[in-house]
Amino acid sequence: MRLGRIPWINAAAVNAAMDRGIVEPPEVVVSATAAELNDLLAAGELDLSVVSAVEYARDARSYHLLPGLAISCDGPVHSVALFSNRPVEELDRATVLRTASSRTSILLLELMCRHVWKVRPNFATARAEASDLDALSQLPHEAVLVIGDAALHLRAANRYPFFYDLGSVWKDWTGLPFVFAVWAARRDTNRTEALALHDRLLQSRDWGVAHLDLIADEGAARTGIDRETVRAYLDDLDWQLSYRHLAGLSEFFGRLASDGLVPDGSLTFLTAA
Repeated sequence: MRLGRIPWINAAAVNAAMDRGIVEPPEVVVSATAAELNDLLAAGELDLSVVSAVEYARDARSYHLLPGLAISCDGPVHSVALFSNRPVEELDRATVLRTASSRTSILLLELMCRHVWKVRPNFATARAEASDLDALSQLPHEAVLVIGDAALHLRAANRYPFFYDLGSVWKDWTGLPFVFAVWAARRDTNRTEALALHDRLLQSRDWGVAHLDLIADEGAARTGIDRETVRAYLDDLDWQLSYRHLAGLSEFFGRLASDGLVPDGSLTFLTAA
């Protein structure tokens, strides 16, 4: 089996036990951004991977969701945020940069601009990597969408007077959790092997959730982000996919489909049958 993983703090609770060999990893593990993993899974270069939630919605006929496993929040997420030089209500026709790291956050921002804030910015994709904050700052823009560890760094740098946490905005808008990433298996992969790997991922997730202090220590040391910030970030994340999470995911997909941004489809799961 070929497994895709995100090397960011937000997935560390699922990765940690496999990274240590406490839970056996598959022979092939590929670390990349969510957008890169989306493309690798779609191309058949991976059998199973964490991917942007939108990647599943884009081509649900090619994938099965893995039950009980996701990266989500029920309120603030901290690491998916719009940083702005002016209030968001004043961004109509303003240049808003979007890094190419996550398609879910990009489409979520489009929904919020259209339906929550009632603005139509001029979106542009930043050529600079999200982690290269100095390069991003040199590009002309009024606001920028940044995700992952880079968003935590940018918040700490305090370079923008306005900060909008997309997890918080979604919760205020819908009252539901938001699922940013899911684990999915290709439908043409070996079902028995995929089920076995899914079980090991759940074991790894459970070990990670029981050792968040250790994960916070390591995340802070690796990224240079303040340890208390990392720990608070982990406290607000959830790596389950409960009925409430599924309600939030379905609501997001439904709103995207209503705006013609993804096909209208149903959720299907990897099962033994």
